[in-house]
Amino acid sequence: MTASPPVISRLRLTCAFVALYLIWGSTYLAIRIGVESWPPLLLASLRFLVAGSVLYAALRLTGTPAPTARQWRDAGVVGVLLLTVGNGAVSVAEKTVASGVAALAVATVPLFTAAFARLFGHRNTRWEWAGIVLGLLGMGLLNLGANLQASPQGAALLLLASVSWSFGSVWGKHLDLPSGGMASAVEMLVAGAVLAGVSPLLGEVLPAHIPATGWLVLLYLVAFGSLMGFTAYVFLLKHTRPAAATSYAYVNPVVAVWLGVVFAGEQVGQVEIVAMGVILGAVVLIGLPQWWRRGRDVPAKTETTGGGR
Repeated sequence: MTASPPVISRLRLTCAFVALYLIWGSTYLAIRIGVESWPPLLLASLRFLVAGSVLYAALRLTGTPAPTARQWRDAGVVGVLLLTVGNGAVSVAEKTVASGVAALAVATVPLFTAAFARLFGHRNTRWEWAGIVLGLLGMGLLNLGANLQASPQGAALLLLASVSWSFGSVWGKHLDLPSGGMASAVEMLVAGAVLAGVSPLLGEVLPAHIPATGWLVLLYLVAFGSLMGFTAYVFLLKHTRPAAATSYAYVNPVVAVWLGVVFAGEQVGQVEIVAMGVILGAVVLIGLPQWWRRGRDVPAKTETTGGGR
């Protein structure tokens, strides 16, 4: 009987990693398709407002207490960093950048996370540093492929998104956030509201007609990217070290490039294939110890969440 909890914990960790890798890997292609029908910031705004409202209502109906004013403020700050700036910048960048390139650029998240975590006293293990270095090598190799060409503006937006997401993930651990899923509900609501205000200021206008594909993409991003994806991310932030929780950024390019090949007819050369192998090796170095060791060296305050890529 005493051996059951560790086995269940390892299974839950594995499922959370797999879900996060596959779901958030697919959202890059979904966003790329979505911005063909929706203005980028408006798409992100609707996504987070709908997902946040559904989650907030569900939690309140099941007895979860309402956040305090301070929790609304702190969770709102995290939501702006992760979703308004992080996801919003990715959405705008994908107007001119392929989904695989976007996922590749976001592979820098673990590196920035490790750097910001040190500002708050966290020390990364040798396995994590080795995985980060190997992941960056894989990112460089993948960038040499013929498919990964990005505009300077798009590249700058993706870099901004990675930095903002990383800092928000680390800083949120030290803020007064609501417990569990309520933190993500508040983050999505605040981020969605800010995006809704910024969208018209940047000249975005709702098209007269949204095709069925656009509505399906919005539904997918709400249900899977935001609601299901954030659940896995919350669990990993709570039960793993920061570098492991953000290791999804190494797998997402592999998933995004593969989906591009299957659904968009993109070609993948030998360089990309080698790079994918290197990236997966980096994920193993960062995440494997977490599947066998739960809860050690994890900061006590681990309530920060994200609303999904």
